[in-house]
Amino acid sequence: MADLFALTQEVLHGTDLELVDIERAPMGLLRITLDRPGGVRIEDCEMVSKQLSRVFEVENIDYQRLEVGSPGVDRPLRQEQDFFRFANERIEIRLRQPVNNRKVFAGILRVDENAGGSSPLAFRLELEPKSKKSPAEELSFTLDDIDRAKLDPVLDFKGKKR
Repeated sequence: MADLFALTQEVLHGTDLELVDIERAPMGLLRITLDRPGGVRIEDCEMVSKQLSRVFEVENIDYQRLEVGSPGVDRPLRQEQDFFRFANERIEIRLRQPVNNRKVFAGILRVDENAGGSSPLAFRLELEPKSKKSPAEELSFTLDDIDRAKLDPVLDFKGKKR
């Protein structure tokens, strides 16, 4: 899969598209997930699909169907740069080890500007208060602490009230 990831990265080089994930699904499906600031357009998926089809044929990559798409509103966060890009957004994380008998937390991602150095990069999650009167809690974590992370936007399907 590493060769497939590198090959796909090479095809995307020179575009503003970012490779989020590659998944091999049952029945020969190869699913490529792309993202870009401002969102992925159908034209982007079409262009990448055509390019990858040609490259995969030349490189003898085994697949039956190729699916190129966007990650959607609950985009996974996997790399350090994802956490910087989506700072101040609502995310959900699942920790490897429980904190106060809990592994899953949701809140606003905060990044310290002066973070880094020789120690692992630390992030903060501003948790929603349990009630309006209680103070907001914070959870500090590093990338090594995370089992999985994803965007967790609040969607309002009610629309405008007239």
